[in-house]
Amino acid sequence: MGRRPGPGSLASMPVSALPKELRRRTRSLKTLQRKRDRLAKKLATLDAQIAAAGGVSSGGGAARTRARNSTTLVESMSKTLAGKTMGVTELADAVRKNGYQSGAANFRTMVNQALLKHRKLFKKVSRGQYTTA
Repeated sequence: MGRRPGPGSLASMPVSALPKELRRRTRSLKTLQRKRDRLAKKLATLDAQIAAAGGVSSGGGAARTRARNSTTLVESMSKTLAGKTMGVTELADAVRKNGYQSGAANFRTMVNQALLKHRKLFKKVSRGQYTTA
């Protein structure tokens, strides 16, 4: 069964009113597109300022780019932990300080999951403390 047209739909209008309604919608579309373009320019300026300050933009869409690292997270963690014992938060901070880039809001959780997943590489020394195996 089909849906019934609502009061604002074109199906409920007489044919003679359609050209006027189409012109109205076209005008409002152009206005919305101009408004969107102005906001996109402002957003691009803000993203550039954030990047210049060393931050990562939280915006979505086509402007969003994923951080590229020369090594994987696990490799970076192994190099950072070599010969040391650290907690998860301390390790996450140290990995970032050593140059690993991530825009993740939950980076500490990602480090914790990598520690748990790669038990052959990382050894749990005590509660919350890890070293390389």
